[in-house]
Amino acid sequence: MSYHVSFKASADKALDKLPKTVQARIIEKAIALGDEPHPPGSTKLAGGSRLWRVRIGDYRMVYLVDDERQTVDIRIIAHRRDVYRGL
Repeated sequence: MSYHVSFKASADKALDKLPKTVQARIIEKAIALGDEPHPPGSTKLAGGSRLWRVRIGDYRMVYLVDDERQTVDIRIIAHRRDVYRGL
């Protein structure tokens, strides 16, 4: 079962600002979410939302999973100290 992975424009912009080595790790993890949207180490965010997060070194990727439509929408990519501001 393969999911379609997409990036919100703000997440894509944040990704472009990161160092190339970090970008590569995040893109690799995003591609893997297409095969397994709930990998080991992913955590559902509190509050009953459909948001999940996955840790990539000092960075976090917050994403929305729609199992019915088989989509993963990456919403936020940020350093761990900044990721939960504004949620």
